[in-house]
Amino acid sequence: MAGATTQISTLDTFVSWLALRRLPGVGTRTQFDLLEHFGSIEAIFSASRGQLEKALVGKNEAIDALLAGPDENVLKSELEWLSKPRHHLMTWADPDYPALLREIPDPPLVLYIAGERPLLSVPQLAIVGSRNPTPMGRENARAFANSLAGAGLAITSGMALGVDSAAHRGALEAGGNTIAVAGTGLDRVYPARHRDLAHEIVKHGALVSEFPLGTPPLPENFPVRNRIISGLSLGTLVVEAALQSGSLITARMANEQGREVFAIPGSIHAPQSRGCHALIRQGAKLVETAQDILEELGPLAGVALQAAHENTPPGLRLDSTMETLLEHIGHDPVSIDTLIERCGLTADAVSSMLLQMELNGLVSNCPGGKVQRISR
Repeated sequence: MAGATTQISTLDTFVSWLALRRLPGVGTRTQFDLLEHFGSIEAIFSASRGQLEKALVGKNEAIDALLAGPDENVLKSELEWLSKPRHHLMTWADPDYPALLREIPDPPLVLYIAGERPLLSVPQLAIVGSRNPTPMGRENARAFANSLAGAGLAITSGMALGVDSAAHRGALEAGGNTIAVAGTGLDRVYPARHRDLAHEIVKHGALVSEFPLGTPPLPENFPVRNRIISGLSLGTLVVEAALQSGSLITARMANEQGREVFAIPGSIHAPQSRGCHALIRQGAKLVETAQDILEELGPLAGVALQAAHENTPPGLRLDSTMETLLEHIGHDPVSIDTLIERCGLTADAVSSMLLQMELNGLVSNCPGGKVQRISR
C-alpha cells in the first residue's frame, strides 16, 4: 500500500477513485493491490489489457470496466453530492489521510466526509457502548465525552442509539469536536430519529463513511465500520456492553490495532456491565474518571490535563443531612421507601434533596421509581 503515489485528489480524479471503489468482482484488498502494482490511480486506468490481465488474473469483468474507463453517468449522484458545500471525498493518496487509520491492517480506500475534513487527523477517543444503556450508563457516556472533548480530544462514535448518541451530544455540549462513522451511505441517516443530531455533527464535527451513497443499513456493515471508529482513535472507551455486542467487537479491533482499550465498571447485577467486566479481566484499563483516560492518552494526544478540571462545573454544596442521604444511596438502584427507612428522614425531605441531587448530576432516576448514585 505504501508504494502508491501521493497526490491531492481533485474533482478530475474523483471519478477514477469512485470507479475503482466500484470495480465489479473485486474487493478492497485487490483495489489496494492494483495501486501497489501500478503506482497511481491514473496508471491503473491507462494500463493495457495485457498489463491488467497480469494484475487481475481471471477478473475479466473488472478488466473490461477499467478498459472502458470511468462512467460519469453511473457516478452522477455521487458527483452531485460531492459538489455541495462541506462534502468531501478523501482517498488513500491524499496527504491528509489520517495517519492512525493508515496503520490498521485493512484501511478504507476512500472516505466520504460531511463536515470538517481536518478533524479526522486530530487526537480522538472512541466512546462506544450499549444501545439500551442504564440511566447511569447514558449519563457516564455524556459526562466522559463532555470532559474529554473539553480537554481537547475529539469524540468518535457510531451515532447509534444509547451510548453513542449520548457521547456525541456530550462532546457537542462542551463545544468540542465529534466524529460519527456511519454504516450507511452519507445520503442516509440511521437511525432516522438521529437526523437532527446528524445535522449538528455536520455543523460542528464530521460524518464519515466508506460506503457509497445509497448503501442501506445492512447488518453486516456495522462490524465493518467499527474498525474505522477504533482505527481513527488513540483509544476506545466502552461504557456499557453486554457480553455479545458490537461494542466488544470495536474493543477487540482496537486491541488488534495496538490502541488503548478502557472500560467503565458497573453493577455486578447489570447485564450491560458484563461486557466491560470481561474486557477488564482481559486487560482493558479500568477507568472511573475522565482524568484516568487523559493521564493515559495525554502524552500521546498533546492535550492539557488541566483543561479537564477547567471544564468541570462547580458541584452542589452538601450539608450534613444531604451527605447522610447520599451515603445511603448505593450505586445500584434503590427505592425511595428503602431510603426513607435507611436514613430516618421524612418522605418530603428525601424527595426535595433527591431533586437537588439529580439537578446537580449526583443521582439519576431509574425505572420503577428508584434512584441510583452517579460516580464523579
